[in-house]
Amino acid sequence: MTAPRWDFQDRVVLVTGVGRSGQIGHAVALAFGHLGARLVIADRDAVGVAERAREFAELGIEARPCAGDLTVPDLAALAVETALRAYGRLDVVVNLAGGLTTYGPVAKTTVADFDREIAINVKTTFLVSQAAIDALALSRGSIVNFASIAVLEPQAPMAAYSAAKGAVAALTRSLALELKDRGIRVNALAPGMVRTGDNVASVGAGGHYVELEDLSEGVFRLADPASTATGEILPVRPRGD
Repeated sequence: MTAPRWDFQDRVVLVTGVGRSGQIGHAVALAFGHLGARLVIADRDAVGVAERAREFAELGIEARPCAGDLTVPDLAALAVETALRAYGRLDVVVNLAGGLTTYGPVAKTTVADFDREIAINVKTTFLVSQAAIDALALSRGSIVNFASIAVLEPQAPMAAYSAAKGAVAALTRSLALELKDRGIRVNALAPGMVRTGDNVASVGAGGHYVELEDLSEGVFRLADPASTATGEILPVRPRGD
């Protein structure tokens, strides 16, 4: 994916799911920071998100940590409030909190498994987006959500995860229509399996992966303040596919 010159200098970007080094949230937040964005990084792991903020500070990247469970409305709102208190504005929200926690046949998927998948992927996206609406309307900003290639190319045995990411895609399209008149664009990425530390440990280095830099370029494309795209679900596949 070849990118134009992205301009996020001094833009305020909230990225969720940034607690763990080497994972997608960490990579995307770091990539925004290298482009001059001012960050709020949110995660339920208070120790991890504080460590990421210190790491970014050592690189000259301004990043305010916000720790809390984003399935709780007040804590999702706190992430937005952190941006407004620190920087006085919010330009981009990247909803990365979530992930695949339930893998297996439907017959062996418990209600608790299903509820967890919905909560961490859909509820977090809904609550953070809801909390950010007024701030993003002022900046005419954008939301970038994370669906999955499984939404476009169904896979088994991961029905709970596919259902959750399908809901994220539907939420994205609905919000894009609802918020268009307030000047807010809402889009989503639908990546295949990403080359992260966890995935390489599970599948092996020879797996067919989406590279982190390609994923970040996809986020930049959707968050680009010069873009007019909204309601788009952008697939990101491994190179060569």
